[in-house]
Amino acid sequence: MKEQNVVNDERFIDIFKALSNTTRLKILQMLKEPEKNFPPQVHINKGDNFQGGICVGDIRDKVGLGQSTTSQYLSILQQSGLLEAQRIGQWTYYRRNEETIKQLESFIGESL
Repeated sequence: MKEQNVVNDERFIDIFKALSNTTRLKILQMLKEPEKNFPPQVHINKGDNFQGGICVGDIRDKVGLGQSTTSQYLSILQQSGLLEAQRIGQWTYYRRNEETIKQLESFIGESL
């Protein structure tokens, strides 16, 4: 595994902090199955290489919070490494970072 992709103990603390909020946890759970939980993302093309990404507006509508709170929650999840973001046109899309989630799963199974 590449060193920059390895999650260290401090990063795990940030991840657990990010997961300590019910709405942030719900966002991560909904993004596990984006096709089931969100409408089709018409602005993402196959060439954009960001399949599974969901527009901030659709996430906001689903969680029922204001734009600024939703953006703050998404930023916390992204900074912890649990989400990836990409701007496509005028929209920002988020999806789960499965590599970090697998590392978290391994950490819990081996260390806790």
